[in-house]
Amino acid sequence: MTPLENIVSFLKDNNDFFIATHLNPEGDALGSAIALSMALESLGKNTVVYDKDPVPEFYKFLPGYNKITNSVSSLDTKELSLILLDCNTPDRAGIEKLTFKHTVVIDHHETETNFGDIKWVEPQTPATGLMIFKLLKEMGIKITQDIAVNLYAAIAVDTGTFRYSNTSSEVLKAAAELAEAGANPGFIAESIHESWSRNRFKLLCMALSTLEIIDSVAFIVVTKDMFNTTETLPSDTENFSNVPRMMKDIKVSVFFRETDEGYWKVSLRSKRDFNVARIAEQFDGGGHKNAAGCTIKADLKTAKRMLLEAIRGQ
Repeated sequence: MTPLENIVSFLKDNNDFFIATHLNPEGDALGSAIALSMALESLGKNTVVYDKDPVPEFYKFLPGYNKITNSVSSLDTKELSLILLDCNTPDRAGIEKLTFKHTVVIDHHETETNFGDIKWVEPQTPATGLMIFKLLKEMGIKITQDIAVNLYAAIAVDTGTFRYSNTSSEVLKAAAELAEAGANPGFIAESIHESWSRNRFKLLCMALSTLEIIDSVAFIVVTKDMFNTTETLPSDTENFSNVPRMMKDIKVSVFFRETDEGYWKVSLRSKRDFNVARIAEQFDGGGHKNAAGCTIKADLKTAKRMLLEAIRGQ
């Protein structure tokens, strides 16, 4: 059987699921998790949807976002089957200390691991949301309006609202079917891209004031002081890494977010065939060809130099 067929059989044969996705969730992770939960519950299954971090304010337009919990202290997971979405190791979801009856991975990142009793990993697929769409179609589950909104948003986020090079005819056909099922493309695009708080916009302005360009590589930075000044959260920096990539002569955009003293969460974005997942892997990170991330422990000047050397050597 194919991985998809294995998962379909597994979902039909089991009843109690723990759906988890990665830390600092974005639209693909959230929309995929909520949609899968709704679909399984429509079959009479039981689901818990977990993310260690809270749902960002600007994703609270997603129907069912309040299904997601960030607390498992009162839950015994030993009899639950884990479905890990949009990542492929428990530590990426902050659940490495939990034990599960079975483990399933559904992911589209290029960097694979050995985790999972059943693994369905498609690096060539633009979004985990598209994989969940295929799964529900394979299972014959009706795509309700709420499921459609979540899956459309998931796909839209990871294709840059159908602007990135991963936007295929398959993506557009799925989006059209989801729109027919009740997803409103205009409303979803506005909710994702045009519903920023003023403080988040101020934070972006501060980040862009740090812009440095070296050899067609753009660097921008957000420090903990910037978060304090603007009263914003790490989730407010979603999509910041894509902004410098708008310049036509930029090959790679690098965004540094300070997490702790001397620690930087790094987001890498590239155009066309430059593979930033290979860069991130050199720092124990990973991701996609054009979107990847890692963590570096160093002062900012050293961290920039290390990344620039890795990019030059690609």
